[in-house]
Amino acid sequence: MLTRIVHRIINSVADAVMNRMMQDPYTENLFSYVTITQKLTLRAIVEAAMRAESGKPIPRPLGSPIVLSRWEQLMFNPVHLYRMPTQDGVRVQTGVTIGPKAKKPLTLEIPILISGMSYGGALGLKAKQALARGASMAGTATNSGEAPLVPEERREARYFIGQYNRGGWMNDHESLSQLDAIEIQLGQGAQASAPMGTSSWQMDDEFRRRFNIPEGEDAPIHSRLKGVNRPEEFPPLVRKLRQTYGVPVGLKTCATHYLEDEIDCALEGGIDYIVVDGAEAGTHGGPTTLQDDVGLPTLYALARTVRHLEKRGVKHEVSVIAAGGLTTPGHFLKAMALGADAVYIGSIALVAMLQTQFNLASPFEPPVQSVLYHGKFKEDLNIEQGAEHLAKFLKSCVEEMKLTAISLGKTDLQQIGRDDLVCMDRELATVLGVDYAGWSRAEQRAAKKEEMALKPDKADSLWKWDDFMSYTSGDETGETTRPLH
Repeated sequence: MLTRIVHRIINSVADAVMNRMMQDPYTENLFSYVTITQKLTLRAIVEAAMRAESGKPIPRPLGSPIVLSRWEQLMFNPVHLYRMPTQDGVRVQTGVTIGPKAKKPLTLEIPILISGMSYGGALGLKAKQALARGASMAGTATNSGEAPLVPEERREARYFIGQYNRGGWMNDHESLSQLDAIEIQLGQGAQASAPMGTSSWQMDDEFRRRFNIPEGEDAPIHSRLKGVNRPEEFPPLVRKLRQTYGVPVGLKTCATHYLEDEIDCALEGGIDYIVVDGAEAGTHGGPTTLQDDVGLPTLYALARTVRHLEKRGVKHEVSVIAAGGLTTPGHFLKAMALGADAVYIGSIALVAMLQTQFNLASPFEPPVQSVLYHGKFKEDLNIEQGAEHLAKFLKSCVEEMKLTAISLGKTDLQQIGRDDLVCMDRELATVLGVDYAGWSRAEQRAAKKEEMALKPDKADSLWKWDDFMSYTSGDETGETTRPLH
């Protein structure tokens, strides 16, 4: 009886709602919520409400949801008879050397590094310790981010990259002398070179002590690096750091349309490595416009960086680290095939680290409350568990990358290049310098010869074969002519 009554009530309510939705004009119709959300998107509506509430830029954690790098358009080319797959039992090398021309190059066991996520400005101490310990267990490096040298993090890190930063907190001799690589941070993909920082009211005593900030003062991150107010002042800084400390000195910026000019400036100082930080990069909480609308997508920025270094003839001595929105072993290996020597990961590393600890903040708070410096549950994070899960994640990724290398007939991840890729999109294939999947290798080489015979006035050709073939890594026999990067 009760069931029948409940069914009648539900049916009556459903009928009333359906009739109203079908009969009311749009201005009175609840269905308008659906079309409004489709037009404006739910994200834009909620973020507009946040702006209307605060009147200030709204910080969104973990970066932009907009992904413009079309990694899914790239596929690897396995071999069976064209070239034999790597034989069972043959060990695939996974190591990488960052800054080979430095006095003390940084040699790692795997090419996946933990990106710069700062203590205090972004993450809590336990999160930083877990990342450093997990990276050490996997044989790779972790990065300080824009922060002072934190002894607890440094002790956990077997390989430690410190950022010479716009806040000035890692820029002293004592700190720099403890680093395995120095990364000059002029900007990042999710925040560009905009001034940021921590306000005095956000600081506790621990923060002020470690950052050496007097009570009542802010901790600013300036738009410019101290002492570098003109482009010509940057090369001397690079030379000084290289000569004084001997470790690789790198440059990290937000990937930009001016990247070739900025790379040239860095090369004047003898830079050892370049971090390509694309627009899909994460952040602890950067303004949404800087995340969504500033910079170049990682895929395009990487291709242009590598192409320019090859044109300058220095790709073999200047390492490239790709960063920004890389989340899977396929992404990592495709970035390496396009010329990156290694990759940085951030957001996905936090996800892996929190594998069994996602529920620390749920259901009433998001998982980031377990890792952020101002997170409500940062002290509940288990360092040992986090480190173990991060190390397992890194191991899993590398094993998948090795299996792919075997299918490509390679014995070293660093041997994988553009000739091992094919692209589903013709225009993107041209930009990246890889073969288009719709044409056979023979057809593409024949088209190259035919186009070369035409007059130069056919400049609007989609393929632009002269440029395209100068960046591909295979000759007409199909054998690689590209040196191992």
